[in-house]
Amino acid sequence: MYYRNIEERVRRALPFLSMDRDPYMVVTRKGELKWIYDGYTTSDRYPYAELVNDTFGSLAGKRLNYIRNSVKVVIDAYDGKMTFYIADKEDPVIQTYAKIFKGSFTPLDGMDEELRTHIRYPEDLFAYQTMLYTVYHMDEAQIFYNKEDQWQIPVIARGEQTDSMMRHMIMKLPGEIKEEFILMIPFTPRGKDNLSAWMVARNDGEFYGQLMVYRFPKQKLVFGPMQITNRINQEANISSQISLWDQRGSEVIRGSLLVIPIEEALIYIQPIYLRAEGGKIPELKRVIVAYENRIAMEETLDSALASVFGGRVSQDKETTGVVHKEPETGQNVFQKARDHYNRALEAQRRGDWALYGEEIRKLGDLLKSAK
Repeated sequence: MYYRNIEERVRRALPFLSMDRDPYMVVTRKGELKWIYDGYTTSDRYPYAELVNDTFGSLAGKRLNYIRNSVKVVIDAYDGKMTFYIADKEDPVIQTYAKIFKGSFTPLDGMDEELRTHIRYPEDLFAYQTMLYTVYHMDEAQIFYNKEDQWQIPVIARGEQTDSMMRHMIMKLPGEIKEEFILMIPFTPRGKDNLSAWMVARNDGEFYGQLMVYRFPKQKLVFGPMQITNRINQEANISSQISLWDQRGSEVIRGSLLVIPIEEALIYIQPIYLRAEGGKIPELKRVIVAYENRIAMEETLDSALASVFGGRVSQDKETTGVVHKEPETGQNVFQKARDHYNRALEAQRRGDWALYGEEIRKLGDLLKSAK
C-alpha cells in the first residue's frame, strides 16, 4: 500500500474533490475501525453568487461561490479499502462525475445502517454557512443595506493561537423531547462581545442536515465568550493564582472555553492545565465554571459547580473560588447536580447514550430552576 495517509489516499483517488479539515474515526459493533471523510464539489463560477475567500481546511487559498457536501468517503483503517457514497443526489456536479467514472460511486442508501448513525454534519461547510449568515440573516432591505444588525463569530485568543467557538456536543434543543448530537456555534453583534444568537447543525436520524438558529432578546444582556474571558482575567484570586504558577516556572495552558446551552441558560467551562518546566505532558490543574454573574475556579468540575450553584468556596490555599451571588437552593442543588453529572459520566463510559442524555437533561432542568 503506497498511500497510507488517508488524506493523501483520498486525494489520489478523487483529485477533483475538496476534502473537509476533520476526518473522524468510528468503531463498529464488530470492533472494526472506519474513517469517515467528507468531500465537497466546489466552483467559483456559479451565476449571481457571491465569491468568498476560503480559509477552511483543504479549501484554504481558494475562492468559491458554490459548495456542496456531495460525497462521504468511508475508509477501512485496516486494509485501506475506500467506498465513495453520494451524499447529495441533487448536486449536478457529482452526478456528472458519477456518469464519467461509472461504478465508482454508491448511493448513500447503500451505506451500512450502523455507519449511517455515525455520519455528522461537515465542519467546513458549516463554517462557510455561518460566516455568510452573519450578514444574510438580515431580511429587511434597509437594515441589510446599512448592515445595522451584522453579526460576527467570536474567536478567543489562547497564547499565540486562536480558538474557534465551533463545538460538537450532546444537548436537548429548546422544544425537543430528547438529547441529540449537534454542531454548535455562537454569534455576537459586530464590534460587540455579548451573545446575540447561536446556530446548530443537527446530526441525528431524520433531522440530519437541519440548521436552526436561536436568537437572544435584544433587551437581554447575555455574556459572550470574550466577556467571560475578560471577567475571568479580572478576578483577583484567579489571576493571582495563575501568576503564581507562572512565577514558579511552570507553563499555564488554558483549554478551550466551552459554551454549553442548557435550556435557556448558558454555562461556560474552561479547563486549566499546568506543564512543569521541561515537561511534555500537561496536567489538569483547575476547572473554571461561569454562569451568569458567578465564576469559580476549583480543582475539579464538581467543586466548581459547588462554588457556583451551591454557594460553597473551598478555603484551601491552592483552591480559588469566586462567588458573587449565592442561589437560594444552596447545597441541595449542588448535591443533585453532582449526582446527575456523575451518573452521566458513568453512562458515557458504558456507551449508554440514552441514560447519558437523560442525566444531562435532568442536570439542565436543575440548573434552570436554580437561576
